[in-house]
Amino acid sequence: MRNVLFLCTANSARSILAEAILRDAAPGRFQAYSAGSSPRGVPNPLAMQLLAAKGHDTSSLRSKSWDDFTGPGAGTMHAVITVCDNAKSESCPIWPGHPVQAHWGIPDPAGYADDGSHVDGELAGFETAYRRLTDRVLAMLKLDEDSLSDREWRDALIRIGKETEGAT
Repeated sequence: MRNVLFLCTANSARSILAEAILRDAAPGRFQAYSAGSSPRGVPNPLAMQLLAAKGHDTSSLRSKSWDDFTGPGAGTMHAVITVCDNAKSESCPIWPGHPVQAHWGIPDPAGYADDGSHVDGELAGFETAYRRLTDRVLAMLKLDEDSLSDREWRDALIRIGKETEGAT
């Protein structure tokens, strides 16, 4: 089983969505995780509402720091995928096991005020993010990652992020 870590700055929406989508689409094949460089501390309520409406169990989803995946005892990640442009441009930690890295940029479905309160994040933005992430996860699941070298798998994951950028 391969471990995949989805990164976003706040780990409150896009990365949480991706974690749930992959976890439920490929049990036994992939173990999905999510984290953020500056986690908000709680998942976005609209992200959780959407996931529940789509049939995902949200009980174990939480906003957490990427530091949880870098220290002693951290599991080895096979792939680290950034899902927001801010996280892509940040200096990421050194990941144990040297996982492949790719970027699947998804526009932020929600806005936040400085106090963390919700601003103008309509459910439609979350639906769009969910659909785009689902398309990318399903494209990833079409790959035979065991027959690919790390470089080939990385290149394929990068290609998935680029090919589905304009998809709705």
